[in-house]
Amino acid sequence: MQRFGEKLHLNNRENRKKESGPDEWLEACKRGDRTAQKRLYDSLSAKMFAICLRYMGQRDEAEDILQEGFITLFSKLSSYNGEGSFEGWARKIFVNTALMSLRKKDALKMSEDLESAWNVSSEGVTQLQSAGYHELLKLIAGLPAGYRTVFNLSVVEGYSHKEIAQMLGITEATSRSQLQRARMMLQDKIRNL
Repeated sequence: MQRFGEKLHLNNRENRKKESGPDEWLEACKRGDRTAQKRLYDSLSAKMFAICLRYMGQRDEAEDILQEGFITLFSKLSSYNGEGSFEGWARKIFVNTALMSLRKKDALKMSEDLESAWNVSSEGVTQLQSAGYHELLKLIAGLPAGYRTVFNLSVVEGYSHKEIAQMLGITEATSRSQLQRARMMLQDKIRNL
């Protein structure tokens, strides 16, 4: 009986070693362990795909950005020092990958500044609040690339107009204008639901 108990105890210890957590996955990924990389991909891909889809607006483009983002993530993994959340660090990589792609396509060409933007009424706010999550995502995905990008950076990610202007190489006034116009377009789309 003791032998059986010892064997069972050893098996449990071996199983515990196999069930490693995210910190162990990261270290294994840094060493090039393909199994750990697959686990990390599986644990992050759904969340990062949602980010890519929000910025790109189309599924096929979002899939491309997801792959590019993971290539970047794995190549820069050694620079992650453990400060802050790993998911937050990864999120920045995917946002930046999407922004770089939009810049290459010249999709971030912004039009007029805030002075020429229309006034937005606040009556659409309650309609916006009552719209479902998936409907809102579809509406945001339908915005022009520049509007969608500024909207995501400001409303979803929480960046200031100054930070957005620096990231996109535009003026703060243009960032405000694009956000204003994105909101207007979303309100119009929500009214027509």
